[in-house]
Parts: sequence; C-alpha cells; structure tokens
Amino acid sequence: MTATTQSMSEQTAALFDEAVIPNYGRYPVCLERGEGSRVWDDQGRAYLDLFPGWGCNLLGHCPPKVVKAVQDQVAKLIHVPNTWYTEAQGRWAKMLSERSFGGKAFFCNSGAEANEAAIKLIRLHTPAERYKIITFQGGFHGRTIGAVTATAQPKYHEGLGPLMAGFTYAPFGDLDAVRELVDDETAGILIEPIQGEGGVRIPPEGFLQGLREIADENGLVLAFDEVQAGCGRTGEWFAYQHASLGDGGVTPDVITLAKSLCGGVAGGALLTTAEIAPSLRPGMHASTFGGNPIAAAAGIATIETIEEENLLGRASQISDAFAARLQPLVDKLPYVEELRACGLMIGLELSVDGSQVVQQCMERGLLINCTQGTVIRLLPAMTLTDAEVQEGCDILVNVIENLEL
Repeated sequence: MTATTQSMSEQTAALFDEAVIPNYGRYPVCLERGEGSRVWDDQGRAYLDLFPGWGCNLLGHCPPKVVKAVQDQVAKLIHVPNTWYTEAQGRWAKMLSERSFGGKAFFCNSGAEANEAAIKLIRLHTPAERYKIITFQGGFHGRTIGAVTATAQPKYHEGLGPLMAGFTYAPFGDLDAVRELVDDETAGILIEPIQGEGGVRIPPEGFLQGLREIADENGLVLAFDEVQAGCGRTGEWFAYQHASLGDGGVTPDVITLAKSLCGGVAGGALLTTAEIAPSLRPGMHASTFGGNPIAAAAGIATIETIEEENLLGRASQISDAFAARLQPLVDKLPYVEELRACGLMIGLELSVDGSQVVQQCMERGLLINCTQGTVIRLLPAMTLTDAEVQEGCDILVNVIENLEL
C-alpha cells in the first residue's frame, strides 16, 4: 500500500464526513470497479461479492450486454418525459408482460416507488370506503412514508409517527389472522411471496393459495412485492410462478419490481392486469424518470442476457451448490439453526450475532450480508462460476465453523 493510495482513501472518508448525510452505516472500504462477481477497492484489493449491489446486480457487476446497451443509448437519447412515446419503453413493457401474466406496466425508479404505485392502485381500484391494506410482519416494502407504513417492523417506524392510516398487519403464514383482519374497509393484500430483508422467509405450503382465495372471496386486490425475488432470482421469472409456492403457481393481480430489473441500473416497475390497469388513470400517478431510455435499454438487455445464457436454469444449479455446502452446517453446529433458499435467495439462520461473520468474511475478501441480526443472507449473481461458489463457501464455512462464541 503506497502513501498515495492511503491518502486517497483518507481523503474520500474526509469528503464524506464533510458533505454526505451519515444515514448509512458504511464499511471502511472504497470500491472502485467491478466485473462479474468481483469488486476491487481503491487499495487494489479484490473481493468476491455474494451480495452484489444489495441484490440489484443479479447479472454481476458491469454485465457486458447491459453496459453496451447503456453506452449506445446514452449517445442517442438520455431522457425525455413520459408525455412522449419511446419505442424501447413499449418493447420493455411487452417483454415483461409476456413473461408474467400478460398485463400492463407502469415504470418508476425503485422498489419503494413501485410499492407506492401499488398502494395507490389498490385504493383507486376499489370503492372509496375501502382503503385498508393488509401486510405482513417481517415484511419490507421501502422507505417512503407509505411503503414504510406498509412495512410491519416497528424498528422502521421509530420517530416517524403518525404513520399513514389504513394498514393492518398479519403474521406471515397465518391465514386465519388474515381472515380476521378483512372487513368492509379492506381493499387489498400486499405481500412479499418470499420475505427478503425479513430473513429469506418462505411461506408455508398453501399460504399464497389461501391469500388468493381470500382476495377473490372478498373482492380484494392481491399484490406481490417481488422487488427482491423477481426478475429471475429464484430460477423462475417471478417467484409467484414457482409450483413449490402453489399448485402450479399463484397469480397475483399486481407485481412490483426493482433491484435487478435493469441489471444494476436504477429502475422499477409495477405490473398489473389489463382489467385493473385503467384505475391508474392520467393525473393520478406519475414518475419523471420512470421508464427512461437508459433504464429501458438496460432492462431489455437484462432480459435478453438471462434468456440467451440460460441463466434461469443456472440460478437453480448455483442454489443447489450452495445448499450442498451450507446444509451440513445445520446438522453439525448447534448455533446454525436453518438454511432457507429459493434459487439465489439464500438465508442461513444462526442463533448468534451474524455481524461478526460479515466482518470476518470481509477481512478474508468475501462480501455477504446479515439481516435481522442473525440471518446470513446471500443474493449471488446468476453468472457466478462453480469455482467462485466453492471459493465463497470455503471462506464462509470456515468462518462459521471457527466462530468464537
């Protein structure tokens, strides 16, 4: 390490201290570039990234087809308002429609924005006296005031009250509790089909089917937040399409998407049926940058990459490889409680503080995440190689086996 590079790192930290609001807990690492599942810091050190872009980089860092699409688009047209047509946005919407339930798309910039659009749509589509939305404990839907109210975790509500009216919370997996919450003012149900930030929680058998039945019986809109699970991460285009989560899958009325939607470029979307779509009528909702030419080009390139390289199938192969290495820890170590995985959503629940695992892995050149204090969460790229799977597992397993408790 030279004095120059050390000085550069200190200057970066000082610049942040001076000019950036400290609302994030940051690791003392300045990342400079990435390729595939590797990133390099300003000291030249390489890391294997099993949590790339907080789940946004499903194709790894700087996927070539996405990079080329963005470069070409930037040279032609960067932004135009949504009062004009662009061919790419229409084509992108059609591609998403064909891979889901054949509906229509509204484009925005993030998962929180997509969920805000879903909240509005649910209320607009139902009679005025019906405004309540049922969400689930342990869920996470974003940081805007509506989305954070929908997030049934008290730690995210501290200091923000009074919150938005109209949300009621049910235990994840409890159909009886949902039925008890439905009343004449209930408009819809919003749920992550697999809880991400909540710890990679997979619903019990029959739960999503039961929600579909409750929604149909009571005229409710059923919305799935697939911000983390969607766009191929689970080995299907969307988590709701997994037979394991329902008899042939459970089709919602609304899906919200973001994170990996554009291969690492900012972008979000709401998909809904042709019958419900007109309720989001002109003047009721908008997004200045939503569906912009750059995001559309990246979104199209992301879909094309996944299909051309058969990455849906690859996601399942990678998941199986991780399970083969991590499941033995559950059987072997008393402080490793459970492995939960669906495609490339992988959670290893501990009975001890998981932050020490994150820190020790980072020191050894491996980037992972801990959520809910005790769940080691991996959201690896579809493009991870077999050798990289084994490298990451070698480090992670060794760290967990040698924890000082």
